[in-house]
Amino acid sequence: MLSFLLSALLLTSSPAATKVDTDWRTPFEKGNGNTTTTYAECIDYYKRLDKAYPEILLREAGPTDSGFPLHEVIVSLDKTFDPVKTRSKNRRVILIQNGIHPGEPEGIDAAMMLARDYVQKPELRQQLQGVTLVIIPIYNIGGSLNQNSTTRANQNGPEVYGFRGNARNLDLNRDYVKQDSRNARSFAELFARWQPDVFVDTHTSDGADYQYVMTLIATQQSKLHPALTRYLNGNLLPQLYQGMTQRQHPLTPYVDFEGRTPDARGLVGFLESPRYSSGYTALFNTIGFITETHMLKAYTPRVRAQYDFLDLLIRAVQHDKEALGKARADANRQLATQTTFPLAWKLDTTSVEKITFLGYEGRLKPSEVSGEPRLYYDRTAPYSRQINYYNTFRPTVMVERPAAYLIPQAWEEVLDRLRRAGTQLRRLTRDTTLTVEVRYIQDYKTSPKPYEGHYLHSQVELRREEQPLTFHRGDYVVWLNQPAARYLMETLEPQATDSFFAWGFFDSILQQKEYFSDYVYEDVAADLLRRDPSLRERLEKLKKQNPAFAASGAAQLDWVYRQSPNYEKSHQRYPVVRWTGGKLPEAETLK
Repeated sequence: MLSFLLSALLLTSSPAATKVDTDWRTPFEKGNGNTTTTYAECIDYYKRLDKAYPEILLREAGPTDSGFPLHEVIVSLDKTFDPVKTRSKNRRVILIQNGIHPGEPEGIDAAMMLARDYVQKPELRQQLQGVTLVIIPIYNIGGSLNQNSTTRANQNGPEVYGFRGNARNLDLNRDYVKQDSRNARSFAELFARWQPDVFVDTHTSDGADYQYVMTLIATQQSKLHPALTRYLNGNLLPQLYQGMTQRQHPLTPYVDFEGRTPDARGLVGFLESPRYSSGYTALFNTIGFITETHMLKAYTPRVRAQYDFLDLLIRAVQHDKEALGKARADANRQLATQTTFPLAWKLDTTSVEKITFLGYEGRLKPSEVSGEPRLYYDRTAPYSRQINYYNTFRPTVMVERPAAYLIPQAWEEVLDRLRRAGTQLRRLTRDTTLTVEVRYIQDYKTSPKPYEGHYLHSQVELRREEQPLTFHRGDYVVWLNQPAARYLMETLEPQATDSFFAWGFFDSILQQKEYFSDYVYEDVAADLLRRDPSLRERLEKLKKQNPAFAASGAAQLDWVYRQSPNYEKSHQRYPVVRWTGGKLPEAETLK
């Protein structure tokens, strides 16, 4: 804390500063070390920086559920604030997001100081050569406005903080693909505009007690493109781990584990699907980090750790800007020719490495509440121990890439999400009939309780058919030879963990719309069986194989109905169809 206060008081202003003696301390620095900024104070501080320094621009970036706008802060030495122009100059872009869970506000305070220091300190200004910094000051504004001192029951400060749920009580770190919130929709558009090379989402952890002030989630190495994984593991992570150790904030992978304590069975890598921030950004070949400062450490060291990590990341990206640019360009180029995509993953328990872990002994003592044995971590018994780390995942579902998807224009809710992600869409200019690959939802499981406003589907089983279907003028063609190919596969293939089907966007197809009255259809079914002996033969075979079926007249009548022309072909037919042929007739599509 002292170093922050001294640096703030002794900073030398850049020539652009309007007043050399302006007090640039943040609300955190003016406090007692256990206070954080409010939303209004945060935005006001960035407004002051924007006014004083032409290298900083604060602007609105879309609506949020709270009614207040989302903001972005751009820090650019040559005042290039347009994403297209930034990319044309071959800049590396770092996107820092704070306050997704406003009860975890360290990143909010750290980023304010970071933006100031990077324009005021000559040595830090040099780290922005070839690098553009984009900061979301507070993502969950509704949660930030919902101030309290009690809901973070496990956390050691600050004195007052925000709430995890947003204005609609959504956890925004489960909303990146489904985009129920205006926040997530605005983020998707901001992300598509900037196409950042590296993304950071700042958090505070729950869970076990240990010696580390900060733990780290990096984009799951098994899911990241191999070119980026090589750069991440070989260049970026070693620099960050070494730098944080030198600054007295040693890192360890995020403490996710099975068993009573972390050392019992070891740590497990975090499998972030696209509902999470870093899982979403990975779909676009962006390296992601989730910084997790430890809830039980004092607030000031937690803010310092966030500041140091962000500073070290900027330095590393600046140092490696060519290598990072090449790795990402390789990933994007190879994506264009990738033919098979993984859609679901499972931990490989046969692949394990040893890491050094700085923990506290976990012990048991009688609970003063129940009298039963309870866990506690003995801080008088620290240890440094080699433990297992499982960080390899294997794909369990692989799907071949189609040439294109065709999507009827009726599904506007899905099409809106594709547009926000920057996908390239075309529309049919006239009615046409095409033979396409359709999928029927043969079976699936649905969660018994709502999760973030949805009843999630999983374990999807499909039946595939080639069918002639009529498409109408205005229906959409989505070619897969585009940068968003992986995003399209993981949202439009129903078996994917966070597909739009999994989140319930296509639930209306699961309900049958036409049926029959049994006393009427008995005669129709009898006539069908008389005219089709093979159908009668199949029915009798099923009755012999299944006694319960044989004992149910209703089940047999329903079976005959489902084999007949009377049964609606659209029931449980997934409306996004696959085009696996060659180029569609040019006259049929319009940019």
